[in-house]
Amino acid sequence: MEFEPVIGLEVHAQLKTNTKIFCSCPASFGAPPNTHTCPVCLGMPGVLPVLNKKVVEYAILMGIATKCTISKFSRFARKNYFYPDLPKGYQISQYELPICENGYIDVDVNGLKKRIGITRIHMEEDAGKLIHDPSRPFSMVDFNRTGVPLIEIVSEPDIRSSEEAVAYLRKIRSILRYLDICDGNMEEGSFRCDANISIRSKGSEPFGTRTELKNLNSFKNVEKAILYEIERQKDIVFDGEEVIQETRLWDPEKNNTVSMRGKEDAHDYRYFPDPDLLPLSIDDSWIAKLKKELPELPDEKKERFVSEYGLPEYDADVLTGAVELAGYFEACAKEFQNPKQVSNWIMGSLLGLLNAEGKTIEQSPITPSNLAELLKLIDQNIISGKIAKTVFEEMAKSGKPPQEIIKEKDLVQVTDEALLEDIAVKLISSCPKEVAEYKAGKTKVIGFFVGKIMKETKGKANPEIVNRILKDKLSAD
Repeated sequence: MEFEPVIGLEVHAQLKTNTKIFCSCPASFGAPPNTHTCPVCLGMPGVLPVLNKKVVEYAILMGIATKCTISKFSRFARKNYFYPDLPKGYQISQYELPICENGYIDVDVNGLKKRIGITRIHMEEDAGKLIHDPSRPFSMVDFNRTGVPLIEIVSEPDIRSSEEAVAYLRKIRSILRYLDICDGNMEEGSFRCDANISIRSKGSEPFGTRTELKNLNSFKNVEKAILYEIERQKDIVFDGEEVIQETRLWDPEKNNTVSMRGKEDAHDYRYFPDPDLLPLSIDDSWIAKLKKELPELPDEKKERFVSEYGLPEYDADVLTGAVELAGYFEACAKEFQNPKQVSNWIMGSLLGLLNAEGKTIEQSPITPSNLAELLKLIDQNIISGKIAKTVFEEMAKSGKPPQEIIKEKDLVQVTDEALLEDIAVKLISSCPKEVAEYKAGKTKVIGFFVGKIMKETKGKANPEIVNRILKDKLSAD
């Protein structure tokens, strides 16, 4: 029997507001425990929440960006459950009337475009954080995160592989960062994902019993956890047993999932409208105003990079994957008008360097201006492509501009044809065997001569001039 995975993702994105969703406490990360709290976010008796307008605007922006319908009338609800990090005993969220519904995004997977539906986007408050003491049998609670604003983005069960899941997540994160409404930091928990996974016989319509995976704190873990869970469910079915609806926890050290609790359904949370918050009414003028403020998004930027800069679709897709990377490319291409060469160096040398060091483009030791200057020096034949690699490595270490490094290390390319011809003549006269081989038709031996001249000039000889001189001399009678 051939099985097909059915995957839906729930993404929680922490919004980049200065204050929490229902009070004036700071929403920033990293403060000492329980210092960003007040009676409202701690759920003290008699307090009333007040909705942060910026949260609503950010939710609408994400809805517009993902082609959702923006609800003119939405409402907050109380999601009731007990957990030590939830001070009120309920979470303020949205249930039957969310702010955004019925959207989609397009993703590219292995060269194929896939449309993934978005069921809903709703606003809610975050819970606190439990800190488990490793040496004593109790836990502490930090309520700083309580009341921090979130939007939850719920996909349709349209995803059919771990690759599609990661592509979807990367696209959602990219849109959030382009909008500048979430920093997308998975390590700090400001971008989190839960995956709902089931399997069914290929070609059948009904869904199988699903499990929910939690603790997915990196794209790599999302992919590995989904792959593991698909195989786990297949093994259960092949053994003649039934998959149980439950919530499972991904263990990145053991590379497996473990049962956490039985999976709740909506009725388990006893949702009801929050009596302390008025229904939210959004008029057309507010939506129209926010549409005008929408920045250029990844898909539009990708199309522009192809049409304006003449880049291949693959290059444009990589360069627009992050708003900061796209900005770096454009800043560099503005100073050096050969977009494809700029793209090659960014996607090759620069991203290779940053990936090896675990850095982002914002942390690049090489500025767009310095990279553009390096490419100009290659274009002007002041340095060779080989020497440029050496200069690039030194730029990465020191942050110095290329001209300063070239001057310090005396790396200016040798283009004096008379000097190079003199070196070539002496070399040819000392290598009769290789000359004979070349004249006999083994033209690849020219590489031997080029290598010798490059060594003689410490890699500074212009390879184009060297090749031309050698061909002329070796072909002469």
